[in-house]
This record gives sequence, C-alpha cells and structure tokens, in this order.
Amino acid sequence: MKETSVLTQPMMTSLEIAELTGKLHRHVMRSIRNMEPGWQKVTESKFGLSTYIDASGRTLPCYLLTKMECLYVATKFNDEARARLVLRWAELERDQLMGQPPVRQKPKEIRLLACDEEVLDEADVIIGDELDELNAASDHCYTPSDIGRPFGLEGRDLNSFLADKGIIRWVKGQWRPTRKYLHQGLTENRSFYYHGRDGHRKLQSRLVWTAKGRDFIIDLIG
Repeated sequence: MKETSVLTQPMMTSLEIAELTGKLHRHVMRSIRNMEPGWQKVTESKFGLSTYIDASGRTLPCYLLTKMECLYVATKFNDEARARLVLRWAELERDQLMGQPPVRQKPKEIRLLACDEEVLDEADVIIGDELDELNAASDHCYTPSDIGRPFGLEGRDLNSFLADKGIIRWVKGQWRPTRKYLHQGLTENRSFYYHGRDGHRKLQSRLVWTAKGRDFIIDLIG
C-alpha cells in the first residue's frame, strides 16, 4: 500500500462507526478484528489498517473500511446501529453521485499504512491496547519476585515455598491457587503474548498477587 491522504471511493473509519453506533472505539476494533478471518477466507483480502491522531497527540490504530466491509461488520450490531450505518452510506453515495469529492481525511488525522513493517507495528499497538484492558484488574498487583526480593528470595523460590504450603499448584503450565485460596481475593492473572516455536503469537497468563495476597505471604514468611 502506498501512503495517501485522498481516498478514491467512500470509506468509513472504525472511529466513525463507533460514533454512529454509540459504541466504544476499542469495542468496535475488537469486533472488526474478530470478524476479519471470515472475510479474508472468502475475499482473500484483509481490512485496511490505518492510524489517527487523538486529542492528546498520540498515534493510535483504526480501521478504514469500504461499504461492503462495513456492512459485513455491522451484521453483529443491533438493528438501530445497522440502520444508522445504512443511512450514513446512503449519504456518502449520494454525495458521490452528485459529483462532490469523495470522503477525504487530512494526513494528520488518517493515513494508510505504507508497508508490512508499519502494519505489524500498528498490530502490536492494537494488541497492547487489548492487553491493557485484559490486565486492568492486575495493574496494581505484585509478582512473586516483587514479594520475595526483600527476603532474598527469587520468584521461583517463593513459588516453591507457596507450593510446599499447599497455597498454589502447577496446572497446565502455570501456577494457580489451590481450591482453598481460590476465591479469597489474593491473586489475579496477568496476561502476555509470546511467540511459540512455530512462530505464532500466543497468549499466556501468570499468577500475580494483590495487596491482600502480598500481605498474606509476608505474614506467612513472618
């Protein structure tokens, strides 16, 4: 794709879709990402990935969709949201038939991504936003290394200690609290992406401890 500031046909950004449907932009982005594999399987093409500048000056990702792509995504919306999108597309097409310029976006607001590297960079931004939302509950939690450091313990040593006490156990490749401590507000899961041996990005979680959990462990070490 070549970078451009002029669109030769009516297009709609995920930002406008969010505004028209009354949804949060990150939720619209998530819906589009979830539906893209089905579209790609049938059409052999991906949705256009773009960026915009928000009010604080940050460069953030968004999608840029044709009418068919937009209405495909809208199949997951309620009747009122779909109606708003259909009416908006009627406006865009009417303007085009009357010879008015197609929808244009200023370069500082919307730009098409120029190369595969940029697409990957923006994909990482999307994933980062998704992880921020997923990990909101663990923002102020502590890792085993954080808790063990004042006692001269590495994270793996603290985990071994807690396992010996029957507080956590190793299940399917990660530590989890045992049933007795499962619903006491001691722990949260913190998710992260990594690349497996097959080169694919995979999601995994690690056990972290809330402030209550940290105090519990400190009292236990005593």
